[in-house]
Amino acid sequence: MKKVLTTCGYCGCGCNLYLTVEGGRITGVLPKPDHPVSQGMLCSKGWQGHGFARHPDRLDQPLLRQEDGTLKGVSWSEAYRAIAEHLRSVIRTHGPDKFAMLASARCTNEENYLAAKLTRAVIGSPNIDHCAPVWLQRSGPGRPPTALRKSASPTPSS
Repeated sequence: MKKVLTTCGYCGCGCNLYLTVEGGRITGVLPKPDHPVSQGMLCSKGWQGHGFARHPDRLDQPLLRQEDGTLKGVSWSEAYRAIAEHLRSVIRTHGPDKFAMLASARCTNEENYLAAKLTRAVIGSPNIDHCAPVWLQRSGPGRPPTALRKSASPTPSS
């Protein structure tokens, strides 16, 4: 078993955790005992949030819609090129104030900062929002006091 140190991606708190990996597959999660934010504990999202990594429906490459409406797998560079071209076209045609960015509570603080910089400084749009008020409602005040756990995962992660 290999332990890989990473940052939880479920909110902007930045809790550190170890992913346990066997045979190239994530098999579980362990909190980092001396981390200043999580202090050796994880919420239920931190414990269980890795399941998407091995879900059979997970995309493993970008998809680009073709003229006939079908989706075709493309390289990352081709996908980025198509995104940039489309953004330039929309901004040129409608102006930067018609662009809006929806950031995410699942991004780190640094990723949300970059999204805001891209939106305001590069694109020139003041229109940026995030889903934190809705997202965090589900894990905030209604969360039971035992929501943070130090020991083994509350449910098996197989």
